[in-house]
Amino acid sequence: MKTLRICLVGFGNAGKAFCKMLIEKEQEIENLTGYQVKVTAIATQSKGCLLDVNGIDLVKALDEISSHGSFQASNPSRTPVAPINLIKKSYGDILVELSTLSISDGQPAMEHIETAFNQKMHVITGNKGPIAWSFKRLSQMAVDNHVNFLYETTVMDGTPVFNLVNKTLLGCKVLSFRGILNSTTNFILEQMEKGESYESAIFLAQQHGFAEADPTLDTEGWDAAAKTSALANVLMDADLNPENIDRTGLSNITMDHIQSASQSKKRIKLICQGYLDKDDNEVKGKVFPCEIDSSDLFYNIDATSSILSITTDLMGTVSIIEHAPEIQQTAYGIFSDLLTLLKQL
Repeated sequence: MKTLRICLVGFGNAGKAFCKMLIEKEQEIENLTGYQVKVTAIATQSKGCLLDVNGIDLVKALDEISSHGSFQASNPSRTPVAPINLIKKSYGDILVELSTLSISDGQPAMEHIETAFNQKMHVITGNKGPIAWSFKRLSQMAVDNHVNFLYETTVMDGTPVFNLVNKTLLGCKVLSFRGILNSTTNFILEQMEKGESYESAIFLAQQHGFAEADPTLDTEGWDAAAKTSALANVLMDADLNPENIDRTGLSNITMDHIQSASQSKKRIKLICQGYLDKDDNEVKGKVFPCEIDSSDLFYNIDATSSILSITTDLMGTVSIIEHAPEIQQTAYGIFSDLLTLLKQL
C-alpha cells in the first residue's frame, strides 16, 4: 500500500470536517486509489500545531479541539513550530491550505503555497485568496516544480465549477460568466424582502453564522470580488485581483429599492460577472446589485444557495446551482481534489 502524507494548514470548520471524512472514508480511499493517506502535520494560528511523521491521531486531535479548543500538552505530536517551518518539517507529499482568507493580498496562504511548491509538494487550497491574487504565477510554479495545484473549493464549495469546464467542456472557450456567489448578501436581501431593515438583516445573518462580526467583507462585495477574479483567472486566463474588479456593495440599497423591485415582480441580487471587453480585448470583472426579473433563473436563488452561469463558444450557456450548502460541502471539495490528485499520481 502506497502512502501519501498531508500537511494541513488551518483547522477551522472545513479542516475538521475534512479530517472527519478522511477517518470515515479511509477504507474507500485505499480501495479507490491504492493509497493510504496520513496527516503528518496540522498548523494553526490559535489552536497550536501537531507534527508526527508517522501520522497524527486525527480522532484524538478532533476530540482535543472539541473539548478544549486547542491541542493539549499531553498530545505527543504537539509542537510549537510555526506554519512555514512545519510545512518544511512535515515530510508531506501534499499541502492542504485552509488558512483564513486575507482579501487584501492573499497572504499568508500564498507564502504557504510557495513554500510547499519549493519543497516539491502538491497543493490543494480552499483559500480563494491565492487564486484571486496570483493564480498565473502560482500555476507556473507548480509546473516548474512538477507538482499538482488544485483549488475546486475556492468558489461554490464542493460544486465542480472548475472541473466542469476543465474536464467536461473540453474544447470550449469561456466567453463570460455570471453568478450569485455570496450567501451572506443573498440572505440579507431576502430578509429585507420580508420586511427586515438592512441592519436587522445583517444581525440575523450573524446569528445564523453567515456573517462575521464585521460583515463588510461580504456586504461591500469584497468576497464576491475575490470569487469573480478567481473565476476570471482560471476560466478566462485573466490576471486580475479583487482590486481590479468594478465593485459595488449593498450599503446603498434601501427598503424603497427592495419594495420598488418587488412591485415590478423583480428581486435585487448581488451579481458577479466576468466578460471580455470588446473595446480593449481584456477580461473584466464586475460585482454589483441588480434587479432580476422573475423570468430569470437567478430570481429563485434563495438564502445561502448559489448559482453560476458560464457562457461558452461551443456549448452556449451552462448553469450550475448549489442548494443551501453546509460545511460538509466545503470539506467535500477538498476531499474530491484529494481523490483527483491520488488518481493522477
